[in-house]
Amino acid sequence: MSNDRIHLDPRTLRGLAHPLRVRILQLLRDHGPSTATLLAQQLGLSSAATSYHLRQLSLYGFVADEPEQGTGRERWWRAVHRGTTVDRVDPESFPDFEIYLRAVAAEYAARIDRAISEIPTRPTAWANVGTLSDWTRQLDPAETEAMLAELVEVVDRYRRADPDTPAPDGTRRVQVQLQVLPVFDEVRA
Repeated sequence: MSNDRIHLDPRTLRGLAHPLRVRILQLLRDHGPSTATLLAQQLGLSSAATSYHLRQLSLYGFVADEPEQGTGRERWWRAVHRGTTVDRVDPESFPDFEIYLRAVAAEYAARIDRAISEIPTRPTAWANVGTLSDWTRQLDPAETEAMLAELVEVVDRYRRADPDTPAPDGTRRVQVQLQVLPVFDEVRA
């Protein structure tokens, strides 16, 4: 992967505003280059459908050909960026932004579900590692942004999982999910 993160703008947001594209991109980021056929098998889809979405991701700059892999007609794809960031969304882009956010939220929920299912079969050293917790704080917008920046700084201090680099002994990929969201639908007594 050549770049660290892509910052979505209204144009690129259109290219990622599809649940399947979010999932395909995440698989390429997590596991490295793949073909439409291999991705289709993982997703339970046809190669044609997966190939279409890969071409759309390519059109918007999220994936690219991996020419070092494959032979003949076998086309390999790789993620161009390690992550995705959305800084601000203009009102005209909100429908695409909503589709994208809901796809990301569904992917996060699926990750949590897989992690819970794996608890009984984890190696002993990993049996009680991790948490599914929440904390509620009373913050203003500036405090919220400051807290988020500090949390990102902490995560960034740790070794990045890279599918192109062998993992050190004793390590596993650890996914950090962080939701920092203001709550506006509270009923106050």
